[in-house]
Amino acid sequence: MKCRNCNAELPDELHFTFCGYCGERLVRERKKKNEIKIPTPRKRGQRWYVDLRREGVTVIEDTEAEAKAKAIAIRAGFIDAKKKQPALTLRAAIDNYIGDRDNALSPATVRGYITIKNNAFAPVMDTDIFSVRNWQSVVNVEAGRGISAKTLQNEWGLVKSVLDKNKIDTSAVSSLPQVVQADLPWLDYEQIKIFLDAVRGDEFELAALFALHSLRRSEVLALTPRHIENDIIHVSGSVVYDKDYKLVTKKENKNTSSKRDVNIVIPRLFELLTDCNNKGNIEPFIKCAPDTLRKHVNRACVSAGLPEVGMHGLRRSFASLAYHLGWSERQTMAMGGWADLGTVHRIYIKLAEKDKNADIEKMKAFYNQ
Repeated sequence: MKCRNCNAELPDELHFTFCGYCGERLVRERKKKNEIKIPTPRKRGQRWYVDLRREGVTVIEDTEAEAKAKAIAIRAGFIDAKKKQPALTLRAAIDNYIGDRDNALSPATVRGYITIKNNAFAPVMDTDIFSVRNWQSVVNVEAGRGISAKTLQNEWGLVKSVLDKNKIDTSAVSSLPQVVQADLPWLDYEQIKIFLDAVRGDEFELAALFALHSLRRSEVLALTPRHIENDIIHVSGSVVYDKDYKLVTKKENKNTSSKRDVNIVIPRLFELLTDCNNKGNIEPFIKCAPDTLRKHVNRACVSAGLPEVGMHGLRRSFASLAYHLGWSERQTMAMGGWADLGTVHRIYIKLAEKDKNADIEKMKAFYNQ
C-alpha cells in the first residue's frame, strides 16, 4: 500500500498500522462490495494473457487493458466463455492438416510433411499444442539439432500453418536463421551446344532434349506419341512418386500454367521422334526410374567438362538460352510453364550480371590495347 502523507510504498503483507517512514497512521482502502477479481495479467511474447481457471479459458489480447477488461467481462457473465480446446498433439494436428488438404497437396508435399512429422520437433510432437507456452524456445531447440536453415524454415512453415489453423498465436516466433539461396546450375548458350554433342547417342538422349525444351522430369516421363503433333509438344500430365514412394501417372501437371504447347526447335529431336512417331501408341517414350535420367544427364556433362545440372538444370538452361535470344521474361515463363515470374526473373538477373561483367572486361581490354 502507499502512504498518503509521504507517498512511500509499503508492502501489504506486513500489515503496517503506521508508516515506517513518516509515522502517519495508514488508512487502508476498503474493498468494494461485489468486486470482480481476476488473476494478474501476464505478458508472453507480444501479447497479454489472463488464465481464468474457474471458467477453463485463457484470455489473450494485444494490450494489458484489453486482456483485463475481457477477463472481467467473462467472469461477470457478460461474455460467454469459450471452453479450452480438447487436447490435441502436434502429431495429430499435422495428420488433420494433411487430411483436410489431401486432394490439393502434391504427393511430394505430403511425403515432406510426413517426414517432418516423423523427424522434427521431437520434444513436443506428442504434446498438446494448446499447452505449449513458448514456441520460440521450441524452434530454438530444433535449431540446436544442427539442421540447415532451409530445413528449419520448411519445418516451422508446416507447424506454423498447423497452429494457425487451430487459432494458436505464433507471433512471438520472430527469430529464424536466414536462408541463403543456393545458386542452382544451368548451361549457358555456348555450353548447350557442347552438351548436345556429349549426350548424342545416349540411351536417354530423347529425355534430355525434351528437358531442353523446358519440360520437367515428371512431364517428360508422362510423354507419349499422342502428345506430339507435327512440331508441337502438348505437355499434359505427369509421373510422380505418391506418398508411399510409388510412381503414379497423374492427369494433372504441377500447376495450371504447366499444361501448355511447346514448339520443337531442336532438329535432333525431330530425328529421334521420327522413329517412334506412332500417334496411336499410348506407351510413354521414356521408361525408367526418375533418378536414372539425372545420372545420364550428369554423365554427359562430366564427359564434356560441364557442370552437373541434372534434368532440372536443363530446364533452367532453356530460360538461359531464351535470355540470350532476347525473349521477354513473360514469354519465357509462358513457354516454360512457370507459375510465377520469380524463378525466371532470378535466372535473368544472374545472366544479366554475368553479361555486365563480360562487358566491363571488354572495356578494360579496349583501354589496354
